[in-house]
Amino acid sequence: MRVLLWHVHGSWTTAFVQGQHEYLVPVVPGRGPEGRGRAQTWDWPASVRELSPTEVRAALDDGAVDVVLLQRPDDVRLLQEWTGRRPGRDVPAVYVEHNAPTGHAARSRHPLADLDTVADGTVPVVHVTAFNRLMWDCGDARTLVVDHGIPDPGHRWTGERPHVAAAVNEPVRRWRVAGTDVLLRVAQDVPLEVYGMGTDLLAPHLESGSPVAAASAARLHDLPQHELHDALAGARAYLHPYRWTSLGLSLLEAMAIGLPVLALPVTEAPVAVPPEAGVLSADPEVLVAAARRWVDEPEEAAAHGKAAREHALTHYPLGRFLDRWTALLTELVDDAPAGRPSSRH
Repeated sequence: MRVLLWHVHGSWTTAFVQGQHEYLVPVVPGRGPEGRGRAQTWDWPASVRELSPTEVRAALDDGAVDVVLLQRPDDVRLLQEWTGRRPGRDVPAVYVEHNAPTGHAARSRHPLADLDTVADGTVPVVHVTAFNRLMWDCGDARTLVVDHGIPDPGHRWTGERPHVAAAVNEPVRRWRVAGTDVLLRVAQDVPLEVYGMGTDLLAPHLESGSPVAAASAARLHDLPQHELHDALAGARAYLHPYRWTSLGLSLLEAMAIGLPVLALPVTEAPVAVPPEAGVLSADPEVLVAAARRWVDEPEEAAAHGKAAREHALTHYPLGRFLDRWTALLTELVDDAPAGRPSSRH
């Protein structure tokens, strides 16, 4: 099949495009949010092809797109503005919801819940975790869960650095949601290294803390994806401080590398991180105590990391993820009204 999708979430898309299909990714000048094109820091296969907005329309006119994968309300708008097509009416479509609700946890109405093609089930809403499906109000939409799948990075953990690593984008702007205050509490007693966009803004917050925290201000990094796994592998453990998020792929990747986990017991984390893989607690002092113990006892950290890797690969295998997506996309294309142009033979 030929699948049209926007490049929204790099790690998720990296897994998705490992499948057997052709992937058409819009690109606009400057590679802004309306069309980022191919990833610049992930390794994507040759089956991912960039199309300009004009080429997107031509591809749909020629029947060279079988199904559209939407991930933002803006994708619906762009599809209609660029091509005149309505998802679910003029072209088979599916909407992937990557995030937990950003408003009231139990009363957030999904932005697509009232779109007619969603409400009648023509465009299903696919959640990446069961927790997200539970919390979003999707009205009468057909909803499914397709759990994440991750390419196996290999067991890379060495743990030679007695530090705890965290991967958090924009930790200052996203303060409480990202659990930045929890991260800073851990940093008071345990050497920390933080990876992600905007981590440099953490420096003054660390420098004003304890001597341990101040020293961590020199370990703030924004690395390309292909360097991140090796960097994480040298840390003793992984801290996932988020209060409210979907299931971050950085967490699953860290587990697959072999890092033991420290996290808050919220959203999907209790499913993703079993007791043998790490420590979950709503009390930051418990996380600090576990981190200090692992810094002093690398053998215990290694054992938890081994269990974390086994759990991640068993519960989030790439093959199962790709098979489930192929089955769903095939169903949507096969159920499309007869007579619609298609590239399938």
